[in-house]
Amino acid sequence: MESVARYRAVIVDDEELARQVLRELLRAHPEIELVAECANGFEAVKAVTELKPDLLFLDVQMPKLDGFEVLELAGPVPAVIFVTAYDQFALRAFEAHAVDYLLKPFGADRLKVAVEHARERLGKGGASAEHAPRVEELAAAARAPEQYLERLVVRDGSKVVLIPVRKLDYAEAQDDYVALCAEGRKHLKQQTISGLEKTLDPKRFLRIHRSYIVNLERVSRIEPYGKDTHVVVLASGAQLPVSRSGYTRLREALGG
Repeated sequence: MESVARYRAVIVDDEELARQVLRELLRAHPEIELVAECANGFEAVKAVTELKPDLLFLDVQMPKLDGFEVLELAGPVPAVIFVTAYDQFALRAFEAHAVDYLLKPFGADRLKVAVEHARERLGKGGASAEHAPRVEELAAAARAPEQYLERLVVRDGSKVVLIPVRKLDYAEAQDDYVALCAEGRKHLKQQTISGLEKTLDPKRFLRIHRSYIVNLERVSRIEPYGKDTHVVVLASGAQLPVSRSGYTRLREALGG
């Protein structure tokens, strides 16, 4: 008798009833082995990191950490089925990035389709977390136009740090990471500075150099540094280099 491939799955949803409904519906899919249920994003990050599931049923809208932030902190999962009440704009974004989703409320038939789609992905030779869509691209596509991040999430060992963007002084590129400077501390986040720039409100944050983004509210003054070069001095006293094009943009942004 041919054995059925089993896929280890985790359910993440802050609503107990939603978890219960999904758990009951999954009884019709013996190939799915449920290894954990999580009631919030922090539990989810821990479970995904430790258990490394094949499949994640992930609620998008949750307090503290949303679904995108969970993936960002926990790392990619081979197959993700988003469970969401998002509008049609966001659903088109999910479809464009080849991500499965269940629109609440859903029934057994819709779940069956999503599970089959996930099985196809998992069953393909070479299907892996590395081939999953980039989380920041998916999150950006799912946001409505002119909607920017209000907080940044950073993994610091076993801890999760939440940084409100209003408290961010500046960001500095460091190879494949960015150093986020806020309230006198620096936090390393694995992200490109160009990717970070797209998530921040351009009316509040400005790319002043290929390696620096600054919070305009923190700018104290601009000073000459050498021949045709400048630095921006922040209220904290920090000095950041300004490129020629950055200097022009900065003068325009500050109205001078």
